[in-house]
Amino acid sequence: MDNLKVGFAICGSFCTYEKMLSAMQAVKDRYGDITPIMSENSASTDTRFGTADHFISEVERICGKKILSTIEAVEYIGPENALDILVIAPCTGNTLAKIAHSITDTAVTMACKAHLRNNRPVVIAISTNDGLSGNASNLGLLLNRKNFYFVPFCQDDAEKKPFSLVADLDKLCETLDLALKGRQLQPILCVK
Repeated sequence: MDNLKVGFAICGSFCTYEKMLSAMQAVKDRYGDITPIMSENSASTDTRFGTADHFISEVERICGKKILSTIEAVEYIGPENALDILVIAPCTGNTLAKIAHSITDTAVTMACKAHLRNNRPVVIAISTNDGLSGNASNLGLLLNRKNFYFVPFCQDDAEKKPFSLVADLDKLCETLDLALKGRQLQPILCVK
C-alpha cells in the first residue's frame, strides 16, 4: 500500500497535536505521499500547547509539502481526483457536526466535500468534549453514512469529562488499511 495519495486534515483539538504528529509520521512512513490540510483556526491559533507556526513547521517537515489552509486551496481535490483517502485527525465536534450536515465553510470541510465526490474513503479520528452529548447524533449520522470510517475511540476521562471522546491514534494506519478495502476497524469502541 505504498505511494497512496493521503490527505491529512487537521482541526483544532490542540491538546492532541503531539500525538497527531506522531500518527502523521507513521502514515508518512507507511504510505509516502501526504497532502497536509489545516483548518483556518488551527493554522492561525496559538495555544498553551504550542504556537501555530510551530505546528505548521512540524507538519510541513513531516509531509515535505506546504499546508493548505483555505477553501480555495483545497477545492481542486475533487475535480483533480487528488487523493486516494482523506484523514481528519483530530476531528473536533464542530467539524464533525459540519460534515454530518454538509456545511462547507473551512478548508477541512471543503476538502472532505471535494474528496467525497470521488466516492473515496474518509477516516475520522474524533476528539471532542461532547461526543456523548451534543455531538452524539452527528457521530451516529456519520457512522451510518457511506465512505466514512472511524479510528477506534474511547472516553478519555470518564470521571472528569464523561461526554468526551478521543480516537486511539495508534490505530490510525490499521484503520486506513481497512478503510481502503471498504471495512471499518473493529472494535470501534476501545477501553482506555
